Amino acid sequence: MAMSTQLTTPTDRGSAEALARSKGEPEWLVALRGEAAELAGTIEWPKPEKVRIERWNLTAVGSYAASTPAGSLTELPSVVQELVSEGTENLIVQRNSGTAWRQLSAELAAKGVIFTDLETACKEHSELVQPHLFQAVKKDEDKLTALNAALWNGGVFVYVPKNVEVELPLQSILFNDNADATFAPHILIVADSNSRVTYVDCVVTDNSAVSSPFVHPSVVEVFVKPGALVRFGSVHSMGESGVDMTLRRAVVENDGRVEWIIGDLNDGNTLSDTKSIMKGQGSTSDVKVISVGKNAQQMSLTTQAVHFGKSSDSNMITRAVMKDSASAIINGITKIEHGATKANGVQTEKVLMLSSKARGDANPILLIDEDDVTAGHAASVGQVNPEQVYYLMSRGISKSDAERLIIHGFLAPVVSEISVEAVRTQLQRLLERKLEG
Repeated sequence: MAMSTQLTTPTDRGSAEALARSKGEPEWLVALRGEAAELAGTIEWPKPEKVRIERWNLTAVGSYAASTPAGSLTELPSVVQELVSEGTENLIVQRNSGTAWRQLSAELAAKGVIFTDLETACKEHSELVQPHLFQAVKKDEDKLTALNAALWNGGVFVYVPKNVEVELPLQSILFNDNADATFAPHILIVADSNSRVTYVDCVVTDNSAVSSPFVHPSVVEVFVKPGALVRFGSVHSMGESGVDMTLRRAVVENDGRVEWIIGDLNDGNTLSDTKSIMKGQGSTSDVKVISVGKNAQQMSLTTQAVHFGKSSDSNMITRAVMKDSASAIINGITKIEHGATKANGVQTEKVLMLSSKARGDANPILLIDEDDVTAGHAASVGQVNPEQVYYLMSRGISKSDAERLIIHGFLAPVVSEISVEAVRTQLQRLLERKLEG
């Protein structure tokens, strides 16, 4: 039986708790949701640099619609099917408010790897989930974190035990094909000491089915224990009528490493904030962000590295292309705390504008409270050279193909460095989808 619970307002404590109980969630989670719902009514939206997100349509969070698991992958829309990595045995699919598909290879399960939706994990593995959920990102940081805490559904939980190496990427596809359903995943990854794991996801809208406004309030938390390595690849390609607000955060312990690869390819307004907290000595972070904006969309793209650990190292690269009258504010924030001696933080932002109406801003911010460190930044914002376009057109290439070649050429240095093949393929596919419109 399909049950839909109307959420009167996301800030109503009673509704949030009633919904959690109707889903059979443990009491600690019911309490967390109730507190968060109450908070969501009292605190403000995040205030990113130079972008007035409160002018966006942020109320269309929809209502919870229970989802029915798919009998097979062929029952899912083609936009989803074509993103599934060939031969993958480890896959989770979220459709709107819940999980439609999940599979984990027997081999990984035997090693103690957990890869399931977060709702199931809260019931079956609460001893692993509870100490980590809303610890990297606090539920009371702002209205976005409170909203996700109150409403999150489906989601993904990954746990890799000590010394276990997961060779193949774990993959999830999170999609919406109903603008009226709450679509608010929460992704939680815990990599125990000296483990290695690659997780990749795609967040997409089935554009043939969604044209009315929706909001995607999403939170990602990654815990990298000592000596562990987590690679996290994510490509977002949501519809024009949607607002994507995604907050990602990793806490990295001694000699741990996090690698983020983010493709922000939405057609609608986007708030994307990816942050690594290098808590431990020798901890490292590498972030690559690629984005393309078109029409009148607005984007706030932020990458952050906060250094607490001695000899910690961070590298951040963002490349964005703006077409039409799209605008992007790109912030790179490197913060080196007192005591983080021998830390090194480097960042580069490059923005290319393909039209005179497009806007791009790069704000490199270095906040340094320690002497014995190295930090560097390079930021450039430029218009495409019209002569390049004319030259290509004089060779019989159409204007849109000339733009496409220029975009691919501009992004290529970063794309070619992506070591995870699954992310590269999905990025190329969703980039084409965006450029073909």
